[in-house]
Amino acid sequence: MPAQPDEDLQAFLKALASETRQQLMLHFTGGVELTVSEVAERAGLGQSTTSEHLSLLRRGGLLTSTRDGKLVRYRTNTTQITNRLAQLQGYLVGCCPPEDAAGR
Repeated sequence: MPAQPDEDLQAFLKALASETRQQLMLHFTGGVELTVSEVAERAGLGQSTTSEHLSLLRRGGLLTSTRDGKLVRYRTNTTQITNRLAQLQGYLVGCCPPEDAAGR
């Protein structure tokens, strides 16, 4: 039996499990840095709801944040996304290997 996904991969998958968070990720296309207020305005969400979603995305490794005075700026964490996708691929190949060329 393959190993269970580790906590980091589970957090990554949890972050992506929400359609709202998937939509929020689109606002960061192209390496854009945004504050909670900017994301909330663009997404049409309340600031506290947006903050909760961004926090889950950060914990899942999809976003990184930096403090700029009183503001926190978020941007995609491409290194962690790449690492988590590689982990996910390894997990899926271990639990559900692709069929061979003969198509068993």
